[in-house]
Amino acid sequence: MCGIFCSHCHPDVKGFRQTAIRMGKQVKHRGPDWSGNHTANNTILVHERLSIVGVDTGAQPILSEDGNIALAVNGEIYNHKILRKKLHHSYPFKTHSDCEVIIPLYQEYGIDAPKHLDGMFSWVLHDKKQDRLIAARDPIGITTFYIGRSSSTPGAVFFASELKCLHPVCDQIEAFLPGHVYDSKTDKLTRYFTPKWLMEPSSIPTTPLDLTLIRETFERSVRKRLMAEVPYGVLLSGGLDSSLVAAIAQRETLRLQREYAKKQAALLSGTSTPAVNGYVNGTPPVPINGEIDEGLAGIDENYHLTDVPVLSQLNSFSIGLPGAPDGLAALEVARFLGTKHHTFTFTIQEGLDALYDVIFHLETYDVTTIRASTPMFLLSRKIKAMGVKMVLSGEGSDEIFGGYLYFHNAPDKKAFHEETVRRVNNLHLADCLRANKSTSAWGVEARVPFLDKEFLEVAMNIDPQEKMITKDKMEKYILRQAFDPASLPPGSKPYLPPKILWRQKEQFSDGVGYGWIDGLKDEAKKMVTDEQMEPEVIRKEKPQWGTDIPDSKEAYWYRCMFDEHFPPYCASTVMRWTPTWSKQTDPSGRAIGVHEAAYEEGKGKKEE
Repeated sequence: MCGIFCSHCHPDVKGFRQTAIRMGKQVKHRGPDWSGNHTANNTILVHERLSIVGVDTGAQPILSEDGNIALAVNGEIYNHKILRKKLHHSYPFKTHSDCEVIIPLYQEYGIDAPKHLDGMFSWVLHDKKQDRLIAARDPIGITTFYIGRSSSTPGAVFFASELKCLHPVCDQIEAFLPGHVYDSKTDKLTRYFTPKWLMEPSSIPTTPLDLTLIRETFERSVRKRLMAEVPYGVLLSGGLDSSLVAAIAQRETLRLQREYAKKQAALLSGTSTPAVNGYVNGTPPVPINGEIDEGLAGIDENYHLTDVPVLSQLNSFSIGLPGAPDGLAALEVARFLGTKHHTFTFTIQEGLDALYDVIFHLETYDVTTIRASTPMFLLSRKIKAMGVKMVLSGEGSDEIFGGYLYFHNAPDKKAFHEETVRRVNNLHLADCLRANKSTSAWGVEARVPFLDKEFLEVAMNIDPQEKMITKDKMEKYILRQAFDPASLPPGSKPYLPPKILWRQKEQFSDGVGYGWIDGLKDEAKKMVTDEQMEPEVIRKEKPQWGTDIPDSKEAYWYRCMFDEHFPPYCASTVMRWTPTWSKQTDPSGRAIGVHEAAYEEGKGKKEE
């Protein structure tokens, strides 16, 4: 995961250059491998790189051959090999980077270029001849991205991966909307991602359930995201979502290893001289029409990886308090799959000590995001110390399939579907933000297979009656059913142990250990007095909060730490996560009465 800062139409770009570079350095944690910048006309692009694909040649900003177009990207383009072959005109590629294909796509399609991309991304492209700037964000907002303006330079527009790059130079900042593209010609954002399920949430899908289609589409999604030239792993909580991701990733890793072994055996026997990662007998690949196809990591037209993974065994990672539910389940899954598993533990005090830094990196004061981000933040540091740069994670499934326990209370399938659409549409302010910033704080990239464009098209168009939770069908029933041995072809190997496949949902902040949330609440009671929580006192002492009043001491405490890091106008980028169809405002899954370990009297109130 890289970091971007860009300023366009600045009245004094030369004088602003050093400030722009300093702003870019605010996200150096996202891209510790290399720094680059480019200035043209009145525009400057700054890039901090985390190298995962095109490690040797992919430094950014990337320039077109004539130097007219400059591109800075944060993200991964999984279909870049396919796109290179589909270009209408030959393009002299200079790098192995998956991102370079955006330049010829812009040349051929202009502002429609993002429509052709399959991946997670936020990018800025400057066309010097037209003095035109294009910026785009992936359909769901997996990568974080912001747009800002300043009253002191009213004609300028700024873009960055994180708030901390913008608030020193902007006094108006907004989240760059997912699925949108900005064009400096109009100075407007336009939606390019327009599936019917998103644009017409009240139009209830009627597509019949196809378990095979769900399974095969998700398998393709995971395979795409194994595109890498560096060591990778999976975040494994032991819940359904991360366990399915791990199971498929392990199958694909083992398949590639078998293919690699066959090629090596043929090479040693002298029966053939196959290319290995683009090299034949130690000789690097030769460009053909400017393109080095054999050396490119990525998928082919059949959604199969064509490169060999750099690791001999898939790493899986989990974290929690000692004896936490997730840790025990994750170990069981890892043993079943045969991954090289790493279990880490943290104490409540270690989590509390990290909160100030977590809020700085997460740039939010939302309670559920901070609760879940803290263990993920601590785990990411451990992962990076082990030399792993990329991990797969299970975010998005609960939004797509209605997996949160409050979905038990959905009154009908129309309300159920509309709520899933709303949750998916807000992921960029919640779980995507958490996964992206918790990991990138330590220079680790998180990829989320459930939010694949193709998989979303399948899953969000299923008749929502199939997703409804009943006394006979638990949450995410159809996803579980798609990978159940009874739904597989005869003789198929099981994906997961039955007790994991049918395990009840644990929100990550609960699953790392029930004592974690209780510890946070206890600490908040020490930090915030009853008097401080009085509405009149808040209005007097915190007028900048306006109507956004915390409803708990924990929320008040987080907001105060947020205010220490960021000016008040940054609060407009924050969304609070709360359950629907519930009397509870506490976002913990245990606050919902159907949870097997629902709060006991004195610790919380079970929903009536």
